[in-house]
Amino acid sequence: MSEQEDEHYFTADPSVPFKRQPVEVEVWDRRLLLVTGSGVFARGRLDIGTAVLFRETPPPAPDVASVLDLGCGYGVIGLAVATVSPTTRVTAVDVNERALLLARENAAALGVGDRFTAALPGEVDEAATYDEIWSNPPIRIGKPALHELLLTWLPRLAPGGRAVMVVGKNLGADSLQRWLGEQGFPTRRLASAKGFRVLESRRA
Repeated sequence: MSEQEDEHYFTADPSVPFKRQPVEVEVWDRRLLLVTGSGVFARGRLDIGTAVLFRETPPPAPDVASVLDLGCGYGVIGLAVATVSPTTRVTAVDVNERALLLARENAAALGVGDRFTAALPGEVDEAATYDEIWSNPPIRIGKPALHELLLTWLPRLAPGGRAVMVVGKNLGADSLQRWLGEQGFPTRRLASAKGFRVLESRRA
Protein backbone atom coordinates (compact mmCIF):
# COMPACT_ATOMS: atom_id res chain seq x y z
CA MET A 1 0.00 0.00 0.00
CA SER A 2 1.39 3.37 -0.93
CA GLU A 3 1.78 6.15 1.60
CA GLN A 4 -1.02 8.08 -0.11
CA GLU A 5 -3.45 5.16 0.09
CA ASP A 6 -2.45 4.36 3.67
CA GLU A 7 -3.24 7.85 4.89
CA HIS A 8 -6.74 7.66 3.45
CA TYR A 9 -7.96 4.19 4.44
CA PHE A 10 -9.71 5.44 7.59
CA THR A 11 -11.44 8.37 5.88
CA ALA A 12 -15.02 8.24 4.66
CA ASP A 13 -14.26 8.96 0.99
CA PRO A 14 -10.62 8.37 -0.01
CA SER A 15 -9.36 10.66 -2.74
CA VAL A 16 -7.17 8.12 -4.56
CA PRO A 17 -8.71 6.66 -7.75
CA PHE A 18 -10.70 3.51 -7.06
CA LYS A 19 -9.24 0.38 -8.60
CA ARG A 20 -10.29 -3.10 -7.54
CA GLN A 21 -7.67 -5.80 -6.96
CA PRO A 22 -8.35 -9.49 -6.19
CA VAL A 23 -6.64 -11.34 -3.36
CA GLU A 24 -6.74 -14.96 -2.28
CA VAL A 25 -6.38 -15.51 1.46
CA GLU A 26 -6.21 -18.57 3.68
CA VAL A 27 -8.26 -18.25 6.85
CA TRP A 28 -8.98 -21.03 9.33
CA ASP A 29 -8.02 -23.70 6.77
CA ARG A 30 -10.23 -22.20 4.07
CA ARG A 31 -9.23 -20.27 0.99
CA LEU A 32 -11.29 -17.19 0.19
CA LEU A 33 -11.11 -15.26 -3.06
CA LEU A 34 -11.86 -11.64 -2.22
CA VAL A 35 -11.67 -8.26 -3.89
CA THR A 36 -9.77 -5.36 -2.34
CA GLY A 37 -9.30 -1.85 -3.66
CA SER A 38 -7.27 1.33 -3.61
CA GLY A 39 -7.92 3.62 -0.68
CA VAL A 40 -8.81 0.61 1.51
CA PHE A 41 -6.62 -0.90 4.21
CA ALA A 42 -4.36 -3.76 3.04
CA ARG A 43 -5.16 -3.47 -0.66
CA GLY A 44 -4.24 -6.64 -2.49
CA ARG A 45 -3.08 -8.57 0.56
CA LEU A 46 -3.87 -9.99 3.95
CA ASP A 47 -2.05 -7.76 6.41
CA ILE A 48 0.32 -9.39 8.88
CA GLY A 49 -1.73 -8.56 11.96
CA THR A 50 -4.91 -10.12 10.61
CA ALA A 51 -2.92 -13.15 9.44
CA VAL A 52 -1.62 -13.55 13.00
CA LEU A 53 -5.17 -13.26 14.32
CA PHE A 54 -6.37 -16.11 12.10
CA ARG A 55 -3.36 -18.31 12.75
CA GLU A 56 -3.29 -17.91 16.52
CA THR A 57 -7.00 -18.15 17.34
CA PRO A 58 -9.77 -20.63 16.53
CA PRO A 59 -12.96 -19.28 14.92
CA PRO A 60 -15.98 -18.43 17.06
CA ALA A 61 -17.75 -21.38 18.65
CA PRO A 62 -20.82 -22.76 16.83
CA ASP A 63 -23.19 -21.27 19.42
CA VAL A 64 -21.99 -17.69 18.78
CA ALA A 65 -25.02 -16.09 17.17
CA SER A 66 -23.79 -12.57 16.46
CA VAL A 67 -20.36 -11.09 15.69
CA LEU A 68 -19.25 -7.51 15.09
CA ASP A 69 -16.29 -6.95 12.75
CA LEU A 70 -15.05 -3.57 14.00
CA GLY A 71 -13.11 -1.59 11.39
CA CYS A 72 -13.86 -4.22 8.78
CA GLY A 73 -11.94 -2.92 5.75
CA TYR A 74 -12.81 -5.11 2.78
CA GLY A 75 -14.42 -7.51 5.21
CA VAL A 76 -11.96 -10.35 5.60
CA ILE A 77 -12.47 -11.04 9.33
CA GLY A 78 -16.26 -10.91 9.27
CA LEU A 79 -16.41 -12.86 6.02
CA ALA A 80 -14.17 -15.56 7.47
CA VAL A 81 -16.49 -15.83 10.47
CA ALA A 82 -19.58 -16.02 8.27
CA THR A 83 -17.95 -18.67 6.09
CA VAL A 84 -16.87 -21.03 8.86
CA SER A 85 -19.88 -20.41 11.13
CA PRO A 86 -22.99 -20.99 9.00
CA THR A 87 -25.45 -19.81 11.64
CA THR A 88 -23.60 -16.69 12.80
CA ARG A 89 -24.86 -13.25 11.78
CA VAL A 90 -22.08 -10.73 11.17
CA THR A 91 -22.25 -6.95 11.32
CA ALA A 92 -19.24 -5.21 9.79
CA VAL A 93 -18.62 -1.53 10.43
CA ASP A 94 -16.17 0.94 8.94
CA VAL A 95 -16.05 4.66 8.18
CA ASN A 96 -14.58 4.00 4.72
CA GLU A 97 -17.44 3.72 2.25
CA ARG A 98 -15.25 2.04 -0.36
CA ALA A 99 -14.39 -0.65 2.17
CA LEU A 100 -18.08 -1.23 2.90
CA LEU A 101 -18.85 -1.52 -0.81
CA LEU A 102 -16.13 -4.14 -1.23
CA ALA A 103 -17.24 -6.00 1.89
CA ARG A 104 -20.80 -6.24 0.54
CA GLU A 105 -19.56 -7.41 -2.86
CA ASN A 106 -17.36 -10.03 -1.22
CA ALA A 107 -20.22 -11.26 0.95
CA ALA A 108 -22.44 -11.68 -2.08
CA ALA A 109 -19.71 -13.53 -3.99
CA LEU A 110 -19.18 -15.91 -1.06
CA GLY A 111 -22.91 -16.54 -0.69
CA VAL A 112 -23.14 -15.16 2.85
CA GLY A 113 -24.86 -11.87 2.04
CA ASP A 114 -28.00 -12.92 3.91
CA ARG A 115 -26.02 -13.09 7.19
CA PHE A 116 -23.47 -10.34 6.60
CA THR A 117 -24.30 -6.64 6.93
CA ALA A 118 -21.71 -3.93 6.23
CA ALA A 119 -22.61 -0.46 7.45
CA LEU A 120 -21.35 2.89 8.62
CA PRO A 121 -21.26 3.17 12.43
CA GLY A 122 -24.22 5.52 12.49
CA GLU A 123 -26.34 3.07 10.50
CA VAL A 124 -26.10 0.32 13.13
CA ASP A 125 -28.96 -0.17 15.56
CA GLU A 126 -27.81 1.40 18.83
CA ALA A 127 -29.64 -1.29 20.79
CA ALA A 128 -27.86 -4.16 19.04
CA THR A 129 -25.56 -6.36 21.11
CA TYR A 130 -23.00 -8.93 20.03
CA ASP A 131 -21.76 -12.22 21.40
CA GLU A 132 -18.29 -11.44 20.11
CA ILE A 133 -16.39 -8.53 18.58
CA TRP A 134 -13.45 -9.29 16.30
CA SER A 135 -11.10 -6.56 15.17
CA ASN A 136 -7.79 -5.42 13.83
CA PRO A 137 -8.51 -1.94 15.18
CA PRO A 138 -7.29 1.20 13.41
CA ILE A 139 -4.53 2.05 15.87
CA ARG A 140 -3.17 4.82 13.64
CA ILE A 141 -6.21 7.02 14.18
CA GLY A 142 -4.53 7.99 17.45
CA LYS A 143 -5.03 7.03 21.07
CA PRO A 144 -7.94 9.39 21.93
CA ALA A 145 -9.93 8.35 18.85
CA LEU A 146 -9.11 4.67 19.42
CA HIS A 147 -10.24 4.84 23.04
CA GLU A 148 -13.48 6.54 21.99
CA LEU A 149 -14.03 3.85 19.35
CA LEU A 150 -13.53 0.99 21.79
CA LEU A 151 -15.66 2.59 24.51
CA THR A 152 -18.44 3.00 21.94
CA TRP A 153 -18.52 -0.63 20.85
CA LEU A 154 -17.21 -2.81 23.70
CA PRO A 155 -20.21 -1.95 25.91
CA ARG A 156 -22.36 -3.59 23.21
CA LEU A 157 -21.00 -7.00 24.10
CA ALA A 158 -23.74 -9.27 25.35
CA PRO A 159 -23.38 -10.63 28.90
CA GLY A 160 -20.59 -13.18 28.81
CA GLY A 161 -19.40 -11.83 25.47
CA ARG A 162 -15.83 -11.16 24.46
CA ALA A 163 -13.76 -9.08 22.06
CA VAL A 164 -10.77 -10.52 20.20
CA MET A 165 -8.32 -7.96 18.82
CA VAL A 166 -4.88 -8.01 17.23
CA VAL A 167 -2.61 -5.06 17.99
CA GLY A 168 1.04 -4.39 17.17
CA LYS A 169 3.33 -4.52 20.17
CA ASN A 170 5.17 -1.42 18.95
CA LEU A 171 1.82 0.34 18.54
CA GLY A 172 0.96 0.04 22.21
CA ALA A 173 -0.65 -3.37 22.61
CA ASP A 174 0.55 -3.83 26.19
CA SER A 175 -0.57 -0.39 27.35
CA LEU A 176 -3.89 -0.91 25.58
CA GLN A 177 -4.33 -4.19 27.45
CA ARG A 178 -3.86 -2.39 30.77
CA TRP A 179 -6.16 0.47 29.76
CA LEU A 180 -8.94 -1.91 28.74
CA GLY A 181 -8.79 -3.56 32.16
CA GLU A 182 -9.03 -0.16 33.83
CA GLN A 183 -12.18 0.57 31.80
CA GLY A 184 -13.93 -2.54 33.09
CA PHE A 185 -12.97 -4.96 30.33
CA PRO A 186 -10.51 -7.47 31.82
CA THR A 187 -8.09 -8.32 29.02
CA ARG A 188 -5.62 -11.16 28.60
CA ARG A 189 -3.10 -11.99 25.94
CA LEU A 190 -4.08 -15.02 23.87
CA ALA A 191 -0.98 -15.06 21.66
CA SER A 192 2.07 -13.13 20.57
CA ALA A 193 3.65 -13.51 17.13
CA LYS A 194 5.50 -11.45 14.53
CA GLY A 195 5.39 -8.34 16.70
CA PHE A 196 1.64 -8.56 17.35
CA ARG A 197 -0.45 -9.36 20.40
CA VAL A 198 -3.82 -11.09 20.20
CA LEU A 199 -5.93 -9.76 23.08
CA GLU A 200 -9.19 -11.04 24.51
CA SER A 201 -11.38 -8.60 26.45
CA ARG A 202 -14.48 -9.54 28.41
CA ARG A 203 -17.20 -7.62 30.12
CA ALA A 204 -16.44 -7.27 33.82
